[in-house]
Amino acid sequence: MTSSIMIMIAIICYLIMMLGIGVKFSKTNNTVDDFYLGGRKLGPFVTAMSAEASDMSSWLLMGLPGVAYLSGICDAAWTAIGLGIGTWVNWLIVSKRIRRYSHKIGAITIPDFFAKRYHDEKNILTCVSAMIIVVFFVPYTASGFAACGKLFQSLFQVNYLTAMIVCAVVIVAYTALGGFLAASTTDLIQSIVMSIALVVVLVFGTSQAGGLDAVMENAGSLPGYLSMNSMYSTETASASPYGIITIISTMAWGLGYFGMPHILLRFMASENEEKLTLSRRIATVWVFISMAIAIFIGVIGLGMTKAGAIDVLEGSTSETVIVQIAHLLSQHGVAAALLAGVILAGILAATMSTADSQLLVAASGVSQNLLVDFLHINISKKASVIIARVTVVIISVIAVFIARDPSSSVFAIVSFAWAGFGAAFGPVVLLALFWKRSNKNGAIAGMLAGGIMVFVWKYAVRPLGGVWNIYELLPAFLTALAVNVLVSLLTAPPDDSVIREFESCS
Repeated sequence: MTSSIMIMIAIICYLIMMLGIGVKFSKTNNTVDDFYLGGRKLGPFVTAMSAEASDMSSWLLMGLPGVAYLSGICDAAWTAIGLGIGTWVNWLIVSKRIRRYSHKIGAITIPDFFAKRYHDEKNILTCVSAMIIVVFFVPYTASGFAACGKLFQSLFQVNYLTAMIVCAVVIVAYTALGGFLAASTTDLIQSIVMSIALVVVLVFGTSQAGGLDAVMENAGSLPGYLSMNSMYSTETASASPYGIITIISTMAWGLGYFGMPHILLRFMASENEEKLTLSRRIATVWVFISMAIAIFIGVIGLGMTKAGAIDVLEGSTSETVIVQIAHLLSQHGVAAALLAGVILAGILAATMSTADSQLLVAASGVSQNLLVDFLHINISKKASVIIARVTVVIISVIAVFIARDPSSSVFAIVSFAWAGFGAAFGPVVLLALFWKRSNKNGAIAGMLAGGIMVFVWKYAVRPLGGVWNIYELLPAFLTALAVNVLVSLLTAPPDDSVIREFESCS
């Protein structure tokens, strides 16, 4: 009982701190530019850590360790390698360019950037991209709420739906109050809490599994568990091959970064273009180290199971491996229970840091891009902020409804949404920044082709298996890129004003 109380105290203190940050920054949101982009005031450290915290989500502390626990390091490691490379390349070639370009044309959201980049006076690009944001971000946000519900259900045996709603209310409250600056500041804190959680679990879990040698010996005894070209199957207790096509498919996760609105917004919000170099170094190092630790925690969890320290985890329950380790830690006294609370707050942090960013982007898509830019509804600056906050609440309610099923997999939901954004927006962003011949027609066609192909490949092609069993992001990304280039070449080139503007941002 004492351990549960200490854990609850730690988590409650953490949630109160997040709300406090929201209240603090609520007074700084006088315009939609403040609410959605923080007035472009982010320093290099906040830019780096808020971008990566919003990127990793509950996937880092739940999805990734869960995959490694069940099937070994192969699938998780190739995914992490692809994401690590994608992170570095995105910071290297996209961050400065989109910061410079968006600042010059006065864009405050990704749909706004697309429309102003191509001088789309009818705002068709704005409408299409805003709809894509809503389609893919609502379930993405739902995955975060689901992770919160799973956390409290497994730890305190409380009702899943009730726990999820409580967490959603806190996230909505500080996001709706404080906007982008609150989300970015809380993301910085959350990245620190996530790092502490990973290190503590790594050390404690290894000791409870009997030491590093015992962990590696146990993992090595399972066929394919430590291999980079095969996976361990729990059903047959044997290794299954992991071929080159699957490796390429898995590494394609890295392509998703070019189209993630909540990450691209961090680039746009940086206070100084040149400071993005430091941000890139901080972000890349943190991402590689944190993902490596998360994967190894899955291996440690298996060793703890073998040692009898925690129960055997099956199916989607494997995503609670860190929760189980934290619960075990809490049995070692008051101080350990408080530390366990910090670990569990880290899982909340991972979830909340992504959910708040997603809510802001989705809200901007509806309130700013659809209502103001596309439908041309004239509203005051104050009313715009109010509408933005109401939109955050409405989207959250829909996300809670989607996440009401406790059996849904965090990893699966994130995987699909990641593919959607990577394919729909990634090629458009790259061509908009680096190819002056690209035009509005190509951007619209490519965006639609990428989004549609994600659904087609996921539900019609991939189930065929064999060589078709490729992560939907890769074929959808390539399709969108090809369609964008082809349509741009077959239609009229951009106006001279668009070309001049592009060259001035080079």
